[in-house]
Amino acid sequence: MAEVFTENAGDLAARPIIEFRGVCKTYPSGTHALEDINIRIGSGEFVFVVGSSGAGKSTFMKLIMREEKANTGLITVNGFNLSKMRRSQVPMLRRTMGIVFQDFRLIPNMNVFENVAFAMHVIGADRRTIRREVSNALSKVGLGNKARSMPAELSGGEQQRVGLARALVNKPDLIIADEPTGNVDPNMSYDIVSLLTEINKRGTTILMVTHDHNLVRDFHHRVIMLDSGRIVADNAGGEF
Repeated sequence: MAEVFTENAGDLAARPIIEFRGVCKTYPSGTHALEDINIRIGSGEFVFVVGSSGAGKSTFMKLIMREEKANTGLITVNGFNLSKMRRSQVPMLRRTMGIVFQDFRLIPNMNVFENVAFAMHVIGADRRTIRREVSNALSKVGLGNKARSMPAELSGGEQQRVGLARALVNKPDLIIADEPTGNVDPNMSYDIVSLLTEINKRGTTILMVTHDHNLVRDFHHRVIMLDSGRIVADNAGGEF
C-alpha cells in the first residue's frame, strides 16, 4: 500500500510531534492490534482518539509511550525514534510527556501537593522549583486550596484534576490523556476537557482517548477513529 499520511490541512506546516509510518502491531497471541497506521500529529494540536472496544486505541497509546514496540514501521515522538530506542532511553522519552490516567493513580499515603511534586522529584528538580511549580499547577486546575488534602478526601473529579496537575507540572510538550473522564460525572467530564483545552491553547499538544462522543462533538477538536486496528476516519471539528 502506498504511504499516505492523514492530517489537518491547516496544520501541514506544524512540526510533527507524533508520527507513525506504516506501523503494524501484532501480539504474540496472534492478535492484530494495529495495521498499516500512517499519521502525523502536529505540535499544538488537540486530538481525540475514538473507537469501539478492541479497535486498537490502547495499543496506539502504548506505542506512543513505548510500553509496547511496533513489529514494523517507524514511530517518532517528541524527536525520539521509538523504533530504534533502547530500553534505557524510555525514561527520557516519558519525561517529555505528561500522562493522565482513567483511574487517577494517585499515591494514597501522599497528600495532593506531594503527589504532584513526585513527578518533579523524579527528574531531580530542586526544592524551590518544586514548591513554585506545584503551586502553579494546582492553581491552574482549581485546587490551590487542596494542597494538604489526602486523595481519599477528594471527589473523583478532584482526584482527576490532581492527576492533570501532575501531568502539567513539568511543562511537557505532550499530554496523553487515557479516558480521563471515564470515572467522573458528566459535568466534571466537561470541566476536565475544558481544562485540557485551555492547556492546549498555551501550546501543549493533547492526545485524548475517549468513549464520550458528546464531548467530542462539543469541543470541535480533530478526531481520529480506529476500527479493527485501522484508521477509518481523521476529521477536524469534532466530526466522525
